[in-house]
Amino acid sequence: MTDLFLEKNRKMEIKKHEINSIKIAEIISNEMIIISAQDGLDLLGNMYYQDFDKIIIYEENITSEFFDLKTKIAGEILQKFSNYRVRLAIIGDFSKYESKSIKDFIFESNKTRHINFVETLTEALNRLSK
Repeated sequence: MTDLFLEKNRKMEIKKHEINSIKIAEIISNEMIIISAQDGLDLLGNMYYQDFDKIIIYEENITSEFFDLKTKIAGEILQKFSNYRVRLAIIGDFSKYESKSIKDFIFESNKTRHINFVETLTEALNRLSK
């Protein structure tokens, strides 16, 4: 089942996955969804309101500044997800990021399993359904 809604003039499709009675929202869009920390908070709020506590988003829908930890966008967004206990999986190819700090950040995030950086939808669904 999918829902289509408009947020700040951005079209996003929400594909609902249900595994073991766990509802997971997969955000699909051809546009940038998260450009600022506020966009991340808005997405979190919208999904939480729709009764999702697990969200999947694609790397290409997130500003590249997210992956530059000096901007603090990643930290602000991920702190909100942690505070609201909403688990997140970001799907992408993260090998292109050469900064030791972002590699360490991804490694540590994946260890906690609250914020997951994964390569495939299957891996994201597997991590979020446990």
